[in-house]
Amino acid sequence: MAQHSHTALSFEVNFDGLVGPTHNYAGLSYGNVASQSSAQASSNPKQAALQGLQKMKTLSDLGLIQGVLAPQERPDVHTLRRLGFSGSDAQVLDKAYLSDPMLLAAVCSASSMWTANAATISPSADTQDNRVHITPANLNNKFHRAIEHEVTGLILRRVFNHDDYFCHHPALPGQDAFGDEGAANHTRLCIDYHEPGLELFVYGRCAFNGHLPAPQRYPARQTLEASRAVARLHGLSEHNTLFIAQNPHVIDQGVFHNDVIAVGNQNLLFFHELAFLDTPAVLSEIRAKLPNTELHLLAVTQAEVPLADAISSYLFNTQIVTLAPGNMAIIAPLECAHTPSVKAYLDRLPSLNTPIKAVHYIDVKQSMRNGGGPACLRLRVALTQAELAATNKACLMNDALFTQLNTWVERHYRDQLSVSDLRDPDLLLESRSALDELSQVLNLGSVYEFQLE
Repeated sequence: MAQHSHTALSFEVNFDGLVGPTHNYAGLSYGNVASQSSAQASSNPKQAALQGLQKMKTLSDLGLIQGVLAPQERPDVHTLRRLGFSGSDAQVLDKAYLSDPMLLAAVCSASSMWTANAATISPSADTQDNRVHITPANLNNKFHRAIEHEVTGLILRRVFNHDDYFCHHPALPGQDAFGDEGAANHTRLCIDYHEPGLELFVYGRCAFNGHLPAPQRYPARQTLEASRAVARLHGLSEHNTLFIAQNPHVIDQGVFHNDVIAVGNQNLLFFHELAFLDTPAVLSEIRAKLPNTELHLLAVTQAEVPLADAISSYLFNTQIVTLAPGNMAIIAPLECAHTPSVKAYLDRLPSLNTPIKAVHYIDVKQSMRNGGGPACLRLRVALTQAELAATNKACLMNDALFTQLNTWVERHYRDQLSVSDLRDPDLLLESRSALDELSQVLNLGSVYEFQLE
């Protein structure tokens, strides 16, 4: 196996999920307050996809390297057939709608757009074999997401398609004890992206020890057992990992993933004071495992931003990006600007003597209504120059790709979609036609099962 030095500069690339043509509001995600409160409203898939592309372009224009991940085929007729619906594709959709409309909604979900849940990725600086390790999340807690990981794994293999640099693992066993929600519960702290770092795995419960604290109202989607398994697969060691218990109280308030309550970047951890079960112990361990590092451990208090405001605005589901050494920016949803306590805090933040020097607000309202903010839409991948050179170039954002994908969305996507539209066989054909074209644009090969007539 080739060994790679880490003297070369590294980059953090954000890979955003393209919103799929069946983006709808079915309220599928119990424990996600925004998702449930939008249930049954009409969605606008075209607007959602264009908002997502504009977000990608905004980051690219800031000088960051931005990638694109393709959506999954939806409606997922293959899964409906596995569940006993037969006949032509149109008959399968119709039978599913008449028999169980919520099941049809589940196999139509465009939830793969939230690529923070696509996988957990450990950079080569942290792993034993000096390769980037990638494990798709099994997303076992929600049926509509548990059917994603096989195609997610295929897409990631086409994007990171070089065995010298990338090591791909299958998802963990699809069982409750190993519930894994990917990078939404994983943060990495480091000095520079190419330096060895500390990987923080945040979990909601311990599956094999029922005596430990756990939420009572909403499910804890990430288990300690899953987090430990991913760390083992990735060849991480005790000195570069930290397993952190999420505060069960905040899960019961609607913090379904850690990235709704905390976000880190390089030497900065930005979090609500209620995020973790034992915050003083967490901060002490971080300092002990990152000695000689100037850390900014920035706790937002309940007095500054009440928990309910942090959740509704997605203050912590923002992206923190490095624009230059020691110069970071927050990419925040517009909802943060419209929540007085959050806006007041963000107005003050650039003056707080941290690396965060600017706040950029973006409109991702279509995603937010289903419970996904800017950070949900992106998967972070720290790459050396050689690893970046080995990455599929067709999936990296530039002006030409931005124009091409906007044109593609305008041609293939609907302006409005209600839950009852999901049985329309034309929607399936439109979606397949769109994805067939997209797989060529992004040079993905045959990651989808369908055959166009």
